Amino acid sequence: MRRALAALIALAAPAVLVAGCGSGDDDQPAQSAPEVRLALDFTPNAVHAPIYAAVRKGYDRAAGVRLAIREPGASPDSLKDVLSGAADMGILDIHDLGLAAVKGKDVVAVAALVQRPLAAIVAKREVRRPRDLEGRRVGVSGLPSDPAVLDAVMRDDGGDAGAVRQVTIGFTAVQSLISGRIDAVPVFWNAEGVALRRRGVPVREFRVDDYGAPRYPEVVVVTRRSTLERRRKDIAAVVGALRRGIADVRAHPAPAVADITRASGSPASLVRAQLAAVSPILGTRLRPAVLHAWARWDTEFGILPRRPDVARTFVPLGG
Repeated sequence: MRRALAALIALAAPAVLVAGCGSGDDDQPAQSAPEVRLALDFTPNAVHAPIYAAVRKGYDRAAGVRLAIREPGASPDSLKDVLSGAADMGILDIHDLGLAAVKGKDVVAVAALVQRPLAAIVAKREVRRPRDLEGRRVGVSGLPSDPAVLDAVMRDDGGDAGAVRQVTIGFTAVQSLISGRIDAVPVFWNAEGVALRRRGVPVREFRVDDYGAPRYPEVVVVTRRSTLERRRKDIAAVVGALRRGIADVRAHPAPAVADITRASGSPASLVRAQLAAVSPILGTRLRPAVLHAWARWDTEFGILPRRPDVARTFVPLGG
């Protein structure tokens, strides 16, 4: 599912570690503090802003750890990094976590970064509601999650996704919609949705949680179960630092924009717009009732082959 930004930002350098070296008021010397390596899921973007803020402001060191951000290379795979031990923690799409869980992988989520789904059907302005897509062309990347999202949104509006003409477009959603090759596409509203509006393209967004999906946390923070058992205090310290990072990003967005612009090479204007879109839904909470509803929904629409054990897959650390 986490492929939106790959279509918008060119991935450049190999994976690098950006160590905690902030100079904010909360910065404290902590060279002897244990290092925690956190792998990003994609090129740094607005969703990751609290992580960079936590390092810049020294919230990690104030909590007794040194957070090292592992930025991805050309083939980002934070789950692989966590499972191999190349990283202690990672950022992961919740659906990818679900797939790992049902396969018995040694990984658990300890916190979230956002509190709502990011998936949406973005359509031309003349498409007034999801069921109007019947008979029209909808672009899909080739990943199984795209038809599932399309089916869920259209079904909730009384439409039939089977009546849609699906066109495989890979990861060229923005270009394909602008060119008129397609009438709609499943994407992330905080990424492609923002990019399309910035280009002046008139579109409508049909967000999955407005059409039957629970308000699940799309992006989660994960670690190996064995790492959590061995380093629970350090993992909890990182979650606390991220929580403070979220508060700082909301209070002071300009430094957060600078962080992500510098880390990603993206235009500051685009990062600013994407941060403004996602900032209201940032949060670390993992709520069991919502997670159980997510597991049912993902299974119903075929994103997951079966329900994961929610109590085993999610171990919330803090509020």
